[in-house]
Amino acid sequence: MSSAPVEIEKLPKGNSLTKDAWRRLRRDKFAMFCLSIVLGYALVAVLTRLGLVAGTWSEQVGKSYSPPSAGSWHLWFGTDIFGRSVILKTIYGAYVSMTVGLLASLIAVPVGVVLGAAAGYYGGKIDDIITWLYTTISNIDPTLFILSLAFVLGKGMNSMCIALGSSAWVGICRLIRGEFLKHKEREYVQAAKSLGASDARRIFIHILPNVSHLVIINFSFLFISAIKTEVILSYLGLGVQGIPSWGTMIDEAKLELARGVWWQLAAATLAMFVVVLSLNIVGDALRDALDPKLK
Repeated sequence: MSSAPVEIEKLPKGNSLTKDAWRRLRRDKFAMFCLSIVLGYALVAVLTRLGLVAGTWSEQVGKSYSPPSAGSWHLWFGTDIFGRSVILKTIYGAYVSMTVGLLASLIAVPVGVVLGAAAGYYGGKIDDIITWLYTTISNIDPTLFILSLAFVLGKGMNSMCIALGSSAWVGICRLIRGEFLKHKEREYVQAAKSLGASDARRIFIHILPNVSHLVIINFSFLFISAIKTEVILSYLGLGVQGIPSWGTMIDEAKLELARGVWWQLAAATLAMFVVVLSLNIVGDALRDALDPKLK
């Protein structure tokens, strides 16, 4: 007597956390629009770095302090005292700000994650030393700390990135430490320990992926903070030298306003306002999409 084959019903595959977060993010049309703006700034920065855009910012395109004109796109925001295109300087300033924001965040996030994970997971003397370190740095005024590092390291983009990254890791370190203190006692970590998983495997394979959404969200906010701080340092004369920056453009506009020349200040502040607002909205949308507590 032959038995009929039993058909096994295939269950639908569940979405991964990344796909589910992307699906939730795409529902927010305004956040996607802001994300496209941020990606546009990033594209402009890459093209500027390759010399395909704003490479001629130092060339004279008109008379000194020519007002904005629709006749040529180089004159949409007029010219500066040397007859250089303000819009080309603004585009080059976008390259400076996006580069500083990215590099400073890439320095701060790994340092904060590694130190926070070590403090929260191991505890004891390691936790005491790391806690003392970030508590000491956090008690120093952030602006004075960054200014001191920028003064010691010298002027320029590289030293500014190091100064910003060396001070911005404190917040994410404190956050990751608290998350590791909670997660290391949970069942899935204890089960991995009972199966013989090493400390490194429990840290990087089991716990860190469960707090990665916090890393991504804080990366976006650190990016914003680095951009704003770069503008402040450049305004004070401790930032980039010899190339346009939104901070240096605002500094130059101090004397120009007395002569009724407002377009360089308007171009720099408008460019900074748009990218900072867009990054804030994208960061909030990422928090809503990635935080499992909000699902």
